[in-house]
Amino acid sequence: MHLQKFLPYYKRNLNLAFPIILTQLGQVTVSLADTFMVGRLGTKELAAVAFANSVYMLVFIFGLGFSLGQTPHVGKAYGRKQWWKIGVFFQNALIINISLSIILFGAVFLLQPLLYHLNQPENVVQLAMPYFDWLLASTIPVLLFFTCRQFAEGVGNTKIAMWVTLSGNAINIIFNYLLIFGKFGFPAMGVEGAGLATFIARVVMALSFVVLIFWHPALKRFTQYFSTKRIYLPALKQLIVTGFPITGQLIVEVLAFSFSAIMIGWINEVNLAAHQIVLQLASATFMIGLGIGSACTIRISHQFGSKHYKATRMASLASLHLVTVFMTLTAISFIVLRRFIPTWFSSDSEVIDVAAQLFIIAGIFQLFDGWQTVGLATLRGLADVTFAMFIAFSSYLVIALPIGYLFGFVWHLGSVGIWIGLCIGLMIAAVAYRLRFLHFMKKY
Repeated sequence: MHLQKFLPYYKRNLNLAFPIILTQLGQVTVSLADTFMVGRLGTKELAAVAFANSVYMLVFIFGLGFSLGQTPHVGKAYGRKQWWKIGVFFQNALIINISLSIILFGAVFLLQPLLYHLNQPENVVQLAMPYFDWLLASTIPVLLFFTCRQFAEGVGNTKIAMWVTLSGNAINIIFNYLLIFGKFGFPAMGVEGAGLATFIARVVMALSFVVLIFWHPALKRFTQYFSTKRIYLPALKQLIVTGFPITGQLIVEVLAFSFSAIMIGWINEVNLAAHQIVLQLASATFMIGLGIGSACTIRISHQFGSKHYKATRMASLASLHLVTVFMTLTAISFIVLRRFIPTWFSSDSEVIDVAAQLFIIAGIFQLFDGWQTVGLATLRGLADVTFAMFIAFSSYLVIALPIGYLFGFVWHLGSVGIWIGLCIGLMIAAVAYRLRFLHFMKKY
């Protein structure tokens, strides 16, 4: 009987989550395709892609946070049937995120020389720079895509983003093959070819989404409320107030993983290549949890916006149940297949040995990662994001990184010790997010 109460919530969450999961997997598959194909070139090339992605992720996340800040406001307006407000939020989100992407591009372009001073192997950095340049060039289209995506998901349409992403993913894989290895008359560009393929795919995805929003009947009805005034200060303020803490939380989380990659680079390129393999697979399985979490944000924003507070709690619990099942399965897979999976990406026996050890830790933190994702998603659905930023700061920078350094370099566990630190940080964040949600909902 107790389970039957949740069945409608499981169904609604999964209906929203499934297209988001495919969308998120599509995003990660872009990096996986780069890792898989570049891994054929050698360990040094794989380490270069790992380094470039770790640094660029900070740029990407800074812009992504403001895109995500749109979803709870659009979701609440949708729950209250305030169609005009949805159009106004979307228009002002476009203004914020396009402006921000231009600023980010310019700032990072000027700061590029600093990448040579992060104590990484010089040959790895030299290989990484052309790949990084193409990632940087994709900043404007990728943030345009995410602004459109968060708008569509805020009104409960998760399928358009799925199809756009899967199409873009196919384009990326095709151009990876052509440009990395020089097939069918294309130049063999190696690592740089992977970056160019990613840029092409992201441009196509952004332009496709813009066209669909102004053409698709379910979405274009909101754009009719675009104002010639363009900037609407109340909406702009709400988006910034929500977007800034989300950005802070994401940056803190990514800083933890980026600095972990940099610390692993201090060991040697074998450990960095193994880290890249495990992180890419952990990121792929994390997309299942992130899809469930994104659906949870949408459901909670709709239910909370329409003042159905019991349904808000039920949607949160249903998401926790779902993510626990999925992440348990992926944890078992990582541990059982820990020596087989690395062979997909590298033939280097040292890389495979290190990756197999890391997969054990990655398997353990699958559950913690899923729980913290859903916990954070519930807070975003309520637009209660400032406290989440402080939880992330404490869990990842104050706890995870120092513990990782202690285990990795003081107690000589190497990259395994650094991953143990990440695991502990995720566990603490998961507990803190859940406690905050329960405290917030006491008022209702």
